[in-house]
Amino acid sequence: MTTYEMQQEIIRLKKEKNICILVHAYQTHDIWEVADYIGDSFGLTQQAARSGADTFIMCGVRFMAETVKMLSPAKRVLLSSADAGCPMAEQMDKDMILQFRKEHPDHKVVAYINTTASLKTVCDVCVTSSSAVKIVKALPDKKLLFIPDCNLGNWVREQVPEKEIMLMQGGCPTHARITGKEAEAAKAAHPEALLLVHPECRPEVTALADYAGSTTGIMSYAEKSDAKEFIIGTETSIVQHLQFACPDKRFYPLSKDCVCHNMRLTTLADVYDCVLGRGGAEIEMDAETIAQARRPIDEMLAYGG
Repeated sequence: MTTYEMQQEIIRLKKEKNICILVHAYQTHDIWEVADYIGDSFGLTQQAARSGADTFIMCGVRFMAETVKMLSPAKRVLLSSADAGCPMAEQMDKDMILQFRKEHPDHKVVAYINTTASLKTVCDVCVTSSSAVKIVKALPDKKLLFIPDCNLGNWVREQVPEKEIMLMQGGCPTHARITGKEAEAAKAAHPEALLLVHPECRPEVTALADYAGSTTGIMSYAEKSDAKEFIIGTETSIVQHLQFACPDKRFYPLSKDCVCHNMRLTTLADVYDCVLGRGGAEIEMDAETIAQARRPIDEMLAYGG
């Protein structure tokens, strides 16, 4: 079976079975080509909530599939690769945050959307990388704990100095691997290129950037910019996707090591097995967990996130 033949079978079967395929931007391009929606994690969740599909296949990592289930609890949700987790989402647990709340009752807990459903149940409001600054500014509370990514939290803290933001040591190991020296070397090698980075990168990397923002923000910036060369400081798959989207422009990876191994677990064959009904991991969640984990998400939406 060729790649094209497998893609055509996936497209046929998803239509036949009323399946919606949600594909995170870090997936490979062969999977992009069978997607119903492509984007960042929460954007995919919102697209799913508006869909009339019976089943959703999340081509991403577990916390993303959990969030889809929370917003569409009556629907069947499959994670395309059962082992695809997120080290950042799994770094902290409920007990750690409950202990913090006991010691700091005057702090509100702001959780990056890249957290498990279990952890969300003890947080006050969620944010995405694109909405974090806006929501933190809008919160009436001055004292906050931002979890789990300390790099993203630091980036927010710099832009909202009027808030007292505490951080815990956590974050995305993929983005944290990028060093300031690599950023300086990339800029020296490509002096005409703009540096676009994700705020999960280290502070010394974002300080050198021409633009810092979410994955879809980076892609949108590159597509709309009049510039012709870009250094991409996020998962290396984005370089290829932008090469397809903008063949008249040049794109360079900031670091060859910026690879999310959990995202790369999903293959086109995994998606094929899911639509055949013989693969994937079904996400199941009790009603109480869904209700508690949705509270900080609903609060995020109330603030325009």
